[in-house]
Amino acid sequence: MTSSVTPFSLKDAPALIERLLPVQKLSAEAYREQKAGTGKTLTALGSYWKGRKPLVLNKACVLGSLLPATNDPARDLEIFEKLMAMDAESFAARWKRPPKPKDILGELAITRITDYFIIESENVLPVSSPIDWSQPGYEKVNVDWRDDITPLERRRLEAQLLPDIPYREWVKQARRTDEIIDFVHDHIWESVNAHLGTHAYSFPELVEQLGIMRFGHRPQMADTFSGSGQIPFEAALLGCDVHASDLNPIACLLTWGSLNIVGGALVERKQSADKHEELVRKVQSEIDQLNIEKDSNGWQAKGFVYCMETRCPQTGWMVPLIPSFVLSEDYGVIAELVPDHTNKRYEITLRSGVSRKEMKAAENGTIGRESRFSEAHLIHHVDGITYKTKISTLRGDYQKPDGTIGNRLRLWQKEDFRSQPNDIFHERLYAILWTKPKQKGKGRDYEFRAVTLEDIEREHIVENFIAEHLAEWQAKGWIPDMRIEPGGPPRYEGLSLIRGRGWTYWHHLFNPRQLLVAGLIKKHTSASSLFGLCQILNVNCKLSRWLGKKTRGYGNTVQVFDNQALNTLYNYGCRSFSACVDFLDFNYQHFPLSAATEKTVLCSPAEQLNRNNDLYITDPPYGDAVKYEEILEFFIAWLRKAPPPEFADWVWDSRRSLAIKGEDEDFRRGMVAAYTRMTECMPDNGLQIIMFTHQSGSIWADMANIVWASGLQVTAAWYVVTETDSALREGSYVKGTVLLVCRKRLGSHKTTRDDLAWELQEEVEEQVEALTGLNQEAKDLYRDENVFEDADLQMAGYAAALRTLTRYAIIDGRDMTAEAIRPRVKGEITFVDELIAFAVDTANQYLVPQGIDRRHWERLSGAERFYLKMLDLEAQGAKTLDNYQNFAKAFKVRSFKPFMASEKANDARLNSAVEFGRAEMGESSEFHDSVLRAVLYALMELVKNVDSSDVLAHLTLNIPNYYGDMTQRELAVDLADYLAKRLDQLRPEEASAARVLRELIKNQRLG
Repeated sequence: MTSSVTPFSLKDAPALIERLLPVQKLSAEAYREQKAGTGKTLTALGSYWKGRKPLVLNKACVLGSLLPATNDPARDLEIFEKLMAMDAESFAARWKRPPKPKDILGELAITRITDYFIIESENVLPVSSPIDWSQPGYEKVNVDWRDDITPLERRRLEAQLLPDIPYREWVKQARRTDEIIDFVHDHIWESVNAHLGTHAYSFPELVEQLGIMRFGHRPQMADTFSGSGQIPFEAALLGCDVHASDLNPIACLLTWGSLNIVGGALVERKQSADKHEELVRKVQSEIDQLNIEKDSNGWQAKGFVYCMETRCPQTGWMVPLIPSFVLSEDYGVIAELVPDHTNKRYEITLRSGVSRKEMKAAENGTIGRESRFSEAHLIHHVDGITYKTKISTLRGDYQKPDGTIGNRLRLWQKEDFRSQPNDIFHERLYAILWTKPKQKGKGRDYEFRAVTLEDIEREHIVENFIAEHLAEWQAKGWIPDMRIEPGGPPRYEGLSLIRGRGWTYWHHLFNPRQLLVAGLIKKHTSASSLFGLCQILNVNCKLSRWLGKKTRGYGNTVQVFDNQALNTLYNYGCRSFSACVDFLDFNYQHFPLSAATEKTVLCSPAEQLNRNNDLYITDPPYGDAVKYEEILEFFIAWLRKAPPPEFADWVWDSRRSLAIKGEDEDFRRGMVAAYTRMTECMPDNGLQIIMFTHQSGSIWADMANIVWASGLQVTAAWYVVTETDSALREGSYVKGTVLLVCRKRLGSHKTTRDDLAWELQEEVEEQVEALTGLNQEAKDLYRDENVFEDADLQMAGYAAALRTLTRYAIIDGRDMTAEAIRPRVKGEITFVDELIAFAVDTANQYLVPQGIDRRHWERLSGAERFYLKMLDLEAQGAKTLDNYQNFAKAFKVRSFKPFMASEKANDARLNSAVEFGRAEMGESSEFHDSVLRAVLYALMELVKNVDSSDVLAHLTLNIPNYYGDMTQRELAVDLADYLAKRLDQLRPEEASAARVLRELIKNQRLG
């Protein structure tokens, strides 16, 4: 219902996200969602897309943009957290094992049990609780909730049994909010409506009413860099009209899938599921007619393992290139080479049930390396003699006149799909995983076998089929005919595909079996089945690694995009069609979107936006971490010809030249063009949220330039942890997302640098004090946890500084729009750089840890400030690595790694005094000649029972001008006192040493 709200009543009201955001809780929720991996709502549509922003973060952005900030921030926060399912009553619904009525009556004091519960046997239980259920006669009593108890009443009781643990631990033990969206919010609407003046009982109703109150209509939300569709999907789920676009058609495909498959209507999903079943039947029928996946005894092939093979130039032998002879750890299967001296080649046999010792020995195959990153070489043994040949030698690498590297590999042509007899590298099938139903009972039997003549004959059938149909299928778009175009570093490996194997077209990355399976699927495909096809391509090509650790079922081929690079392999896994069928099952999660909302997906660049929107929430490309515009050509090559009607209007090309990428001038110009257009297509009271990862040291200057040049003004910034540990990052890298909240810069305000300095100080101080005050107001709501930690106050200080800067169009007579788009010269510090640096320094002045005199703080080096600040956070229980990264940047620490004992994402910590030992004392260290390093050295000596007089003597030597400058001695006393208090719980022994040192310095005779 919308009749209860007044159009435009919130037209000029500040948005909640401009005033507050519970980033600590939001970080915990976002981290939990990211840890779900493939269990996340949209991942099944395309696990190859890694840069997904958590749905819970996107939900916070949408709601935070629509909700008003009132004069009661504590109540605003409470309502927002109810909507985000962060309140205790929502956790009662989210809890994986909710308490039963008997649990509640056993723990809580309830005056009259029958006010809430129905008791099967009357007059057996006492009138009130708690009840001791161990009493005789109670064990068989059944208790249940009364039917007239509201969800809120029930959850208030259940919430009282939640454990008294930090919020992050609550999140770990509860279901994610995106898993239970249908019922978790039942209890909130009465209080939400009372606070907001709405009359809503669902998110679509609430969002529509807030849109009417702000914009006069249901809110129009746009994402012009839609990527995997995470932001548009969440906005549509909440009830916005959504307009998504992206330059890349694969991004558009994933976005379309989020809105029309995961968010599709039940009838449409049933139709899609039927089409999928029909596709599987048709493909399976054609596979069966060829008889290429079953043997003469009825065994079904599930996995095939291939390797490269080449002739050793030293011996003339044909040698299989196999990095490891282990095929299956769980079945105990290894491959073994049997020399054929007559033909100078090796037969490959398999042995099962081997011992652990034999398995360990089989880990090394015919590919060796001197070290992890050294060049690979072929290694084999003939008559007891070991022969090694570098792979570059086998390829015939040489330097061209222009300095680039060439080789003697034949470049494959469009009509090629297998190697030619005179090629340097060939492919060889050497193992097959077979399966059939057990003769008795349920389940299946599995076994690995070496290749037989019968298997070779089936390979020939596949090869002959592809040879006969390749040209026709390429013309029809069932198999790619698109060239591989080399791209740039660091991630794209197109040049390596050409240099390493001679492949020049995308279909060269697939062997005949893989071409056949994918081609048949493409032949019978529909819009919804393209998602399964792409997932199959991702796990079934020559770049799909075979892992021998877990091979039960269908074997283990690892997806191509597990590290966002296209890497050639010496051996690889191939799946039969029966092992690919799971990807064609229509088992995506289902959260139907409101039929009343508008949802569009366009394949177009951001600067060509052609419609007005109220909100823009975008996650633009920044840096070269992943070149999606290049690596996704892997999929575009398969989909670009004869796409389903739903995608026929899209440009099926990566359009690399139009992609916004990098961090240079082209990137800034592209970003300015995109955000200028969004600003032009936004009402004066519209809002933009720009997400970016906080990695580059120049990010603040870059974003300020973009905001200024695009006609925007920053109104807030928040930092949310959105990434997790992973093997790819070796457990020591975490990144968060900065949410930059912007509005149109209205008018043409002027100021001077001097006036700006005072304004910056006042704005930063006011912002930090406001959030600190909210920490105090929300103590009851937060169970003694802070709403905002120091890292949040730091970010808020930056935002306040940027808000002040970007408010002005002219500073010191300079047009800031012109300054912002002026090309940068490498090494030059621009006027904008100077302003940002000044603003950031101003913000950092308010980060003094409690217990350190501001006079002393201003004298400390950046490294000292970093160590003391992070020790303060550690004492409060903060252990996330992103804090260390952010504060290292804030205090201009060149590298914080020398100060760290652990760099794990959620278990980071500083070196203790003892762990430092004698390190970081030299001139090259950022701790060199610092009072803090001298104090830590003294603590180390005291812990190791060095005589106190020696400790003092060393301290006076390690602190420059100890006797000449008495403030040095005062600082040492203050630091020892600070360390004693902060280390009391962390490292009691060092805390005790700090107290001893403090008294030693105080009582030291200086005469």
